[in-house]
Amino acid sequence: MTNPIILQIETATTSCSVAVARGGAVLAFKQVDQRNIHAEVITLFIDEILGQVGIGYHELDAIAVSCGPGSYTGLRIGISTAKGLCFALDKPLIAIETLEAMAYGVINDDDVQLTDGKLLCPMIDARRMEVFTAVFDANGEKIKPTAAEIINEDSFADLLGENKILFFGDGAQKCQSTLGGKPNAAFLPGFVNSATYLSQKALEKFNNQDFEDVAYFEPYYLKDFIAGK
Repeated sequence: MTNPIILQIETATTSCSVAVARGGAVLAFKQVDQRNIHAEVITLFIDEILGQVGIGYHELDAIAVSCGPGSYTGLRIGISTAKGLCFALDKPLIAIETLEAMAYGVINDDDVQLTDGKLLCPMIDARRMEVFTAVFDANGEKIKPTAAEIINEDSFADLLGENKILFFGDGAQKCQSTLGGKPNAAFLPGFVNSATYLSQKALEKFNNQDFEDVAYFEPYYLKDFIAGK
C-alpha cells in the first residue's frame, strides 16, 4: 500500500494535537497548546478532522501515537485513545518516540536552516531544571540517547565544543539562561509540538509493518511516576 491513511495523535506535551495523513502528506490537523485539556478535546478533534476530509474511521489504515517520554497524564490519554481505536477498528498501532518526532518536525521545517552539521536537541520539560532530551543529527539519526537530565552549565559540553546545537521544545526555554551563553548553542523560539511531525516516521513504520502489540503496549515514561499531594 503506497498511500496509507494514518491517524496521528500527539499528547505527550502541553500540545494536544491530532492529524490525518495519506502517504505521509497531512490532509488535516487540529491542535491546542494548553495544559490539562487533552482528555476533553482529543476525541472531538479526531471527529472534526476526519469530517473535514470526508474520511470514515474504517477507512483508516493505522493509528500512530507519540509514545513518550513526556507528561504521564498526557501519554496515558493519547495512548489509551489510540489503543481504543485500534481495538474497535481492528487497525494496527504505530508508536513513535516523542523526541524523535520533534526532531523530524524541525528537519522538515523549511524555515529552519540546518547547515554546517548542526545538531538537534529537542527538550521536554520534566519539572525544575530537569528535561527529557536526546540529540539527533540533521538526518534524524540519534547520536545521544534519550535521557532525563538535570541541566547545568556543563551539560552537552562534549558536543558543544565541536558542534553547533539547536535546542527547542518547552524544556529548552527554561535552559536558555543556563546554556544560552555557549558560543555553539542556539535556541528555536516558539516551537510547539504537533501530531503532524509523526508523518514521516509513521509512514516508514507502516511500510515496514513495524506495529505494536495493542494489548500490551505501554507509554515510554522514562521515569517512575511520583504522585503529588
